[in-house]
Amino acid sequence: MIPLDESPITRDGNALILAYDHGLEHGPSADFGSVPETLDPEQIFDIATHDAVTSLAVQKGVAETYYPSYDDSVNLLAKLNGTSNLWMGEPHSPQNWTVDYAAELGADAVGYTVYSGSNNEKDMYEDFRDVQERAHSEHDLPVVMWSYPRGQGLKNDTKESVIAYATRIALEIGADMAKVKYPGSRGSMEWAVQSGAEMPVVMSGGSKVSDYEFLSSVEAVMDAGGAGLAVGRNVWQRDEPKRILDALEQVIFEDATADEALDE
Repeated sequence: MIPLDESPITRDGNALILAYDHGLEHGPSADFGSVPETLDPEQIFDIATHDAVTSLAVQKGVAETYYPSYDDSVNLLAKLNGTSNLWMGEPHSPQNWTVDYAAELGADAVGYTVYSGSNNEKDMYEDFRDVQERAHSEHDLPVVMWSYPRGQGLKNDTKESVIAYATRIALEIGADMAKVKYPGSRGSMEWAVQSGAEMPVVMSGGSKVSDYEFLSSVEAVMDAGGAGLAVGRNVWQRDEPKRILDALEQVIFEDATADEALDE
């Protein structure tokens, strides 16, 4: 693993990744319909200049077009693979750009989704291997794994044992940080973090919920030893994204509780 303590994608060892790969993964109607202004990537890049945000995760086309205007104020996490919501087969996430090209654009890290449990697991593991080795050996770039167990044989992808397995898989095949779904409680998250040993583990933000419910889950993740959050909709679907980022900054980097953060 590449130590992340001095990486620009972390701050004091923790991370707040703003995710904006939803246009490819979910489509414009699903996530942008209620807030059509967020169809414009510039809106999200502007949000990502907030001090709390340690990196912005985007796909190739968005990075190519918009990142050059923000390279001095936003840390780029290049999301190298992804698939559309139109795909109906067993989960698979093909690679859409290379580590070399991401590095050429100025990426500070690369991200890669792996669907363990899918019939396509073998291919995704092999693709991840090539990405991880190239990122480490040629560019000294950390690799964040979106570790999402998924497939026809998996009944519950947020079960405690499944999330712990997801973090362990990320560790075992070489991720520098794992992004996993929240397993529902502090205790379950603690087991997931322990399963990743010294590898930082961050929570996936998921669908939009109330401020308190969201911040309480982030607080539980931090109390469990987690390293932070990778979030999209729970920030940029809000009327005041800066307000929730102010609160997240306190919870993730200043050890505040959800109540304390919301009282500010």
